[in-house]
Amino acid sequence: MQQYAPEILYGVEDYQEAWVVFSGETDVRWLKILKPGFRHCFVLLNDRQCWMSVDPLSPYTDIQTYHHIETSFDLPQWLEIRGYQVVKTNINKQHNKPAPWMVFTCVESIKRILGLHKRFIFTPWQLYQYLKKDNQSETIKGDISWAA
Repeated sequence: MQQYAPEILYGVEDYQEAWVVFSGETDVRWLKILKPGFRHCFVLLNDRQCWMSVDPLSPYTDIQTYHHIETSFDLPQWLEIRGYQVVKTNINKQHNKPAPWMVFTCVESIKRILGLHKRFIFTPWQLYQYLKKDNQSETIKGDISWAA
């Protein structure tokens, strides 16, 4: 059996860019109570090798690797032009303890991917607001932004 060096398997660099994409589209009826434009979220990743999306849907998590799209193509901007809200963010790999227990939603899935251990972020709108504040360490409280 042939053995591979870890740098071949995992890449020499630990480089990964991340964007969270917010959408108003949903097939789940009860999610219509959430703020329009912020009823679902998924994440885009770029590791200089390819684009990848992780889309936590209610029946399964859709993971796609886009080898046919050049890594230099601005996929986040392309999605923004099509009406999505897109926020560039960082992945925090510094935690030494598990994330808090929460109901598993698209928001919770994205928080786990990003290493974001914030208990009081429940909705896509709250996650968007948090990420737009440049990941400040304050907890978002109050308005959970149900549709008016």
